[in-house]
Amino acid sequence: MERLLILDSNSLMNRAFFAIPPLTTTDGVHTNAVYGFTNMLFKMKEEIKPDYIVATFDRKAPTFRHKEYEEYKAGRKKMAPELYEQFPLVKEILKLLSINIYEIDGFEADDIIGTLAKFAEKNDIEVFIVTGDRDALQLATKNIKVVITKKGVTETAIYDEKAFIDEFGVTPTQYIDVKGLMGDKSDNIPGVPGVGEKTAFKLIATYGSMEGVLSNIDEISGKKLKENLETYSEQAIFSKKLATIMTEVPIEFDLDDIKSQEDYNREELKKMFFKLQMKSLLAKLPGDDTDEEKEEEKIEIIEINNLELLKKVLNGSNEIAFISYKLNDGNVYSKMELDKIYLSYGEKTYLIDMKLIAMENFEEATSILKSFMENEKITKVIHDGKNLVTTLTKLNIEIKEYIFDTAIAAYLIDSARSEYPLVTLINEYLGKEVKGEGDTLVCSAVGNMKELYSYLKERISKEDMDELYYEVEHPLIFILSSMEAVGFKVNREKLDELAVKFKEEIERTEKEIFALCEEEFNINSPKQLGKILFEKLDLPVIKKTKTGYSTNAEVLEKLMDKHDVIPKIIYYRQITKLNSTYVEGLKNVIDVDGAIHSSFNQTVTTTGRLSSTEPNLQNIPVKYEMGREIRKVFIPKEDTDVLLSCDYSQIELRVLAHMSDDQNMIDAFNHHSDIHTKTASEVFKVPVEEVTSLMRSRAKAVNFGIVYGISDFSLSQDLKITKKEASEYMEIYFDRYPKIKGYLEGTKEEAKEKGYVLTILNRRRFIPEIKASNKIVKALGERLAMNAPIQGSAADIIKLAMVKVYNRLKKENLASEIILQVHDELILNVKENELEIVKALVKEEMESVLKMAVTLEVDTNIGKTWYEAK
Repeated sequence: MERLLILDSNSLMNRAFFAIPPLTTTDGVHTNAVYGFTNMLFKMKEEIKPDYIVATFDRKAPTFRHKEYEEYKAGRKKMAPELYEQFPLVKEILKLLSINIYEIDGFEADDIIGTLAKFAEKNDIEVFIVTGDRDALQLATKNIKVVITKKGVTETAIYDEKAFIDEFGVTPTQYIDVKGLMGDKSDNIPGVPGVGEKTAFKLIATYGSMEGVLSNIDEISGKKLKENLETYSEQAIFSKKLATIMTEVPIEFDLDDIKSQEDYNREELKKMFFKLQMKSLLAKLPGDDTDEEKEEEKIEIIEINNLELLKKVLNGSNEIAFISYKLNDGNVYSKMELDKIYLSYGEKTYLIDMKLIAMENFEEATSILKSFMENEKITKVIHDGKNLVTTLTKLNIEIKEYIFDTAIAAYLIDSARSEYPLVTLINEYLGKEVKGEGDTLVCSAVGNMKELYSYLKERISKEDMDELYYEVEHPLIFILSSMEAVGFKVNREKLDELAVKFKEEIERTEKEIFALCEEEFNINSPKQLGKILFEKLDLPVIKKTKTGYSTNAEVLEKLMDKHDVIPKIIYYRQITKLNSTYVEGLKNVIDVDGAIHSSFNQTVTTTGRLSSTEPNLQNIPVKYEMGREIRKVFIPKEDTDVLLSCDYSQIELRVLAHMSDDQNMIDAFNHHSDIHTKTASEVFKVPVEEVTSLMRSRAKAVNFGIVYGISDFSLSQDLKITKKEASEYMEIYFDRYPKIKGYLEGTKEEAKEKGYVLTILNRRRFIPEIKASNKIVKALGERLAMNAPIQGSAADIIKLAMVKVYNRLKKENLASEIILQVHDELILNVKENELEIVKALVKEEMESVLKMAVTLEVDTNIGKTWYEAK
């Protein structure tokens, strides 16, 4: 007997959405319902082995039931947007699987299911209806089986007529009568008040039908039940009618059309699963990869392990070279060495063991590599190439015609990933499953880089990020490499002095804490500290954990005014962290040349800002003098050099003024007003000359709070004022700068509509949080939407400034160099005789970096230490 599989798609999607924890792709697309639905589909195909498959969907249009009863399904919650957006994805998957979709205005999916099921039964076809909705049970017969999902979408129960009678004691047809009596809250079918499921089943089992019950009311025990059956008899009959699935929907279909296909669009389906980051479903694709196909996908790898072969391969034909590489494990700059090169060149893929070849003859190996890398006729596409540039620079090799970096491009397309492995990008963007282990896996990936390059290049162009990529991010690879190579020199003696100073400061603070607590204890132990604070000193308990009292930063902040010891503990934590991370930590990373060579990363932050690691020189806390002291150990390269600090003044507020086009704020900046004093004057309604320092600091909190999408509640917390006062400050602020409010609201709406926001140079930040149904997560999304374009644009500006300054220094043949970038500040190591030229040059380039509605201002300072320069 042939079999038909019918999918009640809305029901299954709904079940999957609530059963499976939220899943999203890195660009914010929700996928939990898609994943659950597709998994169930593959499971049913495997278990039932149908000859025919159809998927049914509900339409938005009202059905005949709505026309008969306006309250039908009234009060039902509106579908969550996170679920709604997944329906087109499921329909696309069904289409690629060659599964026909049926949906008709005026009828529910249940009616289409009933019609299809009865048609198939008449044609001697066994039917399996897969649903999460028990309404479909009324359709069960000997040859129509209803597969009900129980736990989520994984566990199921199958009912034919016999199984239904065995469990419920009535026939599937009588189940309609049961529904008529008991009603259905989810569909807003009224039924008879006071008749629950148990009573309804008992009545129908006894009297056979709704009509049987209503004609035997006198026999039924229970005064209230009798009354209700009499009063609501017409409503019961009408409810039965509403609950009855129609089996004669005017629908045409051909059995040949709904045949289960095995020749579906496998390649496009694979791409879709990769794109939706549901790789586990690939293995479930029926009839996947034949041996023949596997053979075709296999990439031949040629091993190059001696000079003669290296010469032969790198002899310089005018092909495009696709390159990945492996360095030795050392993070120390002076020890960085090239281990292997993975090269796709021409039609072949090579695994080049540089370490082994260099042992044969280091100079000759370096010379051959230099000829290849500096050959301008060979264009090069490299994956995450900055460290290769750095390592080769040490060998006096320059990479010429390095035109594209696949990791940087992938970062621009989706900045939310934590990392950008080549294999993952090929899997997800090309829909190809790269196979192998170790070197073989990397070579296989490199063999697919040509296609990845074409895809990423096209995406960058399509999303209008050509300027951002080619004018900013790509040139930055060489600048960051140069900064890492130069490093930042450290005064070892000063660092040793600082170690002593920190030890004394830590001991002094410890004693003060012990004196205030009247006993000694381990301050670093949350358990011991908790006992002191909340038991001995009897401070209010803010938060408890499984192991006791919480003493985290947030808790201490809330206790700040409750006891004199709290500020001391916060200070103690800061200086001990500074000591271990920077004072002791820096000693371990000073290289043989006396400098620290930090790593600068382009693909880490979602905002577009650079990050620094090993050590992180961008994150030295300067709230306390002891933090600022650390900057004293950083000195120029040569004794006669100086450090030049160039810092953008209030860059984010200037970006806000430009992006919102608020003339009041633009005028304030262009007339060189102190923006915080000006805002204070507006908010507190006093002349500029009467603004106090407290007023200015509060206005500053408002200005920066607006940039970060702060709420009146958060502002009240920050300023320690009432929520009402904070709200009034913000209202006055938006009255004074009206376009800013419109801009921020518009940005939120754009993020909700598109799922992302853009910076001045079209840097894209996806914000999936803004579509969340959870209010806290959604509020976070709204704050991100308001802040990301501003913070990201500031990142664009400083990066573009770095490129302009670097190029100008080169053009003028100056020996001064950029050595560090910290958010809105550039630090340069400047030759004494070049100081005035470089200072003017950097200021000019930084201030004219982009044509904006506001003037950009740069503050410059010089010094013999970073502390002095800052």
